[in-house]
Amino acid sequence: MPSSMGGLVRYFDEYHSKIEFKPGVVIILCMIVMIIVILLHMYGNGLLGI
Repeated sequence: MPSSMGGLVRYFDEYHSKIEFKPGVVIILCMIVMIIVILLHMYGNGLLGI
């Protein structure tokens, strides 16, 4: 009888990045980017004449 786990592969020994961010840092960076985009939409429309 064939094994029931055929085709499943474990990737625990794969490459691990040397750069890691804490979840809080990622959330703060996303909020900063959103604020910059909102400010550009509010104050940047007059610059291009659109």
